[in-house]
Amino acid sequence: MPKVKTNPGAKKRFTITGTGKIKRKHAFKSHILTKKSTKRKRNLTATGLVHSTDARNIFKCLGLK
Repeated sequence: MPKVKTNPGAKKRFTITGTGKIKRKHAFKSHILTKKSTKRKRNLTATGLVHSTDARNIFKCLGLK
């Protein structure tokens, strides 16, 4: 059997927490920030968790489970 390869894009974007959940960053924070409110930009800075329905595919991309 060949080795399972990690998807390099997923490797850069996701991290696994101690409890086994997947952490992610929010989109829409890189440019065109003048029209976005301060509150919206502040909320986009915080990390979020990946929804459980997407977690299985991301674990596969990371070569886990």
